[in-house]
Amino acid sequence: MPRRIFRLPLWLKLLFTAWILFWAPAYAIMLGAENYFWLCNLASFLILFGLWAESRLLLSMQWLAVVLVGLFWALDVGVAWLAGFHPIGGTEYMFDPAHPSLARVLSLYHLVLPLVAGYAVLKLGYDRRAMVWQTLLTWLVIPLTFLFTEPGRNINWVHGPFGTQQEALAPLVYLAGLMLGWPLVLYLPVHGLLCYLQWRGKVR
Repeated sequence: MPRRIFRLPLWLKLLFTAWILFWAPAYAIMLGAENYFWLCNLASFLILFGLWAESRLLLSMQWLAVVLVGLFWALDVGVAWLAGFHPIGGTEYMFDPAHPSLARVLSLYHLVLPLVAGYAVLKLGYDRRAMVWQTLLTWLVIPLTFLFTEPGRNINWVHGPFGTQQEALAPLVYLAGLMLGWPLVLYLPVHGLLCYLQWRGKVR
């Protein structure tokens, strides 16, 4: 039986595992288990599994899930820090003294996840099935978030965009729009770019 060749470095797997072992219980204690319904938080666990399994599909899915979210998060925090206003919204908690300081520091993982998932995809290649599977996962998580999390927390923005509460649309109409918009706005552009790079031979 041929020996399996591992393409992702052991140090990355161990370092990311150590991070999850610290981050996950810390978040649960400070923010509650509901916080894991956030798609970016769920991505942390799926990236961990994907790293150890060296799953091209799973890591490609999470690359779609975190890259634009991470960029928008960094833009919103960066502009708020430098200019004092949020161009997008949703990161106000980073400047809220009532929000636990450690939780704010740990939220910097939004900058790390795209790097880890992107490196893994660069090494393993991009799986085009990721668009469909990540969309299906999102369509599962968003309704569950709506049903089982507190409306006031507005996790995954299921009660209003950019961390706000919306009243213009019926809740289920808004939820349906969110389920459609999430993959179209956040996943499809990245998927299209990676497919183009594959066609050009820049990405496997």
